[in-house]
This record gives sequence, structure tokens and C-alpha cells, in this order.
Amino acid sequence: MLSALDPTWGAARSVAWVVAAQGISGVAKDLTKTASKSAIKATSQQGAGQLFRWVAWFTGSKNAMKGFGFFVGGALLQFVGFRPALWLLVWLCWPPPWQACCCRCRASSARPRHRRASKLMAKSRGVNLLAGARIFMFGSRDVWFVVGLPVFLYSQGWHYVGVSTFLAAWTIGYGGVQALAPSVVRRSEDGLSREVPEARLWAAALTAIPAAIALLLATGDVGRPDVIVVVGLAVFGFAFAVNSSLHSYLILAYAGSEKAAEDVGFYYAANAGGRLFGILLSGILTQWGGLQACLWGSAAMLAACMTLTFMLPLQAQERRIAV
Repeated sequence: MLSALDPTWGAARSVAWVVAAQGISGVAKDLTKTASKSAIKATSQQGAGQLFRWVAWFTGSKNAMKGFGFFVGGALLQFVGFRPALWLLVWLCWPPPWQACCCRCRASSARPRHRRASKLMAKSRGVNLLAGARIFMFGSRDVWFVVGLPVFLYSQGWHYVGVSTFLAAWTIGYGGVQALAPSVVRRSEDGLSREVPEARLWAAALTAIPAAIALLLATGDVGRPDVIVVVGLAVFGFAFAVNSSLHSYLILAYAGSEKAAEDVGFYYAANAGGRLFGILLSGILTQWGGLQACLWGSAAMLAACMTLTFMLPLQAQERRIAV
């Protein structure tokens, strides 16, 4: 679909086409994540410790591969070009005929359950608060990551490969830290009494980082601003990865066993909403005040995330309340 983009269309039509293509891709990705993490909840039988480790490894490896994709995408864009790179990726990712056939057979045997929208939107207090925190946390990343950071690095003389390499390294490192999160977070037998306070602590630490970077850039006498940003966002990435891994575990800890897929899907819908909000703000704030404005926007969103995190209950609640 993206390869059909025509340079003669004009900005409005081109942007609409790209947004539609990315939207379809995003739906497919989030359906996969929801199914995969619900399966982890269903198959983990050895308590909260095993669940945390499995979620951390799953989430970390997924993001490490995403980081590898950033590097491959930047290299293909630099050396192959836009349309040939897309068709090469299609060829690499296209499923073999026998796999597609099996998928159709399995899909045809499934019998979806029909639920009213009010039932789908009724969640426990923990799920609701965590979904709200997720909106602001992932918005806080994309508000600088999507538009502000690449534009800033290009303005500092970086090229496509340099920018994509940094984004790839950041995402791969982020995934690695996510996988190691269980070793840096205090855990409890009940799965919440220590994990929730840890989430509050890491949320507070994360909130301070983009504000500190913005203050350093505002002084104007920092030598290499790009180095300050790269180092600062590496620190941000570490704290963000631990927070994200904790959230990915907590949503499964709060989720009802019989409706885990619904709870996780609701949570990832909030995740997608936060990313959309962050992307829109990234473009607006970059035009208004550059990367510094994006960093202040990130700090404000993280403050909201921290507030909701401090409201999380210390025990799972099976009783469901309306949103």
C-alpha cells in the first residue's frame, strides 16, 4: 500500500494515504500483542515471579527486534530507496501458501463471542488506572521520539543512517533492559505489594529526566547539544524500559483470568491512543519550540502518568466497575 504512494498527489492526499496504511499495520500489530500476552497469562502456572519473567522477556525481545528494524529501514532508505525497500520487505515477510491456508482453516473454526460495548468497557480499578497511565507514558515517549528527535539530529548534521542507527540502538537497548527488568525490581509473593511501589518510584524518576535535559539545552552553553540529547535519552530509555516492563506485568496481574484478552486489549487501546496523542503533539511542539518544547511536553505527560501510578491498588480486584 505504501509503495503505491505517488509524489504527484500533494501533501494532504499523501499524508492521508500514509496514515491509513500505518493504521492498518498498527491494528495488526496490537492484535498480535494482545493475543500473545493473553496467552502468557493463560499458560503461566507458577505464580507472579514466572509471569513477570515471561512478560519481561517477551516484551524485551519484541522491542529489540523493532530496534533492529529501525536500523534495517534506515539503511534500506539510504542505499536502496523508498519503493524498492518496501517491496523487499514485502517479499521477506510474505507467508508461504501452506501457512496462509492453515491460518484460514483455524480462523474459520473460531466462534467469536458477542458482547455489548458497555461490558467491554467495564474494567477493574487497577486496569482503568493502568490504562490511563499508559496513555500518558507512551505519549511522553512519542512526543519527542517521532518528530522532534529526528528533526533535531538532522539539524545537527546527522544523516539518515546516523539517525536510524541511534533510534535502532535506543530501541534495542530499551528491549534489553525490559528483558532484564525482573532483576532490578523488587518482587513479592503476591505479585503486587512490592511491584506497585516500584512502579511509583520508577515513574517519579522518569518524570525528572526529560525536564533535566530540557533545562540543560536551555542554558545554551552545552558544547555539543546532540551529545547531551543522546546521553540524556539513553538514561531516559533505561528508566522508561523498566517502567514499561512493570506496566506490561501489572496489566496481567490486574487482568481477570477469564477475560484477560479483553483487559489486555483495552490496555493496548489506551497505549495506541497515547501514541496517537504523542505523535500529534510531537509535530505541533516541534514547530512551536523545537526539541525543548517536546521534552517539556514529555515531562508534563509523565507527571500525569506518575499521578495515576500512585493511585494503583496494591491488590487485584475481580469486581468490575464502569469506566
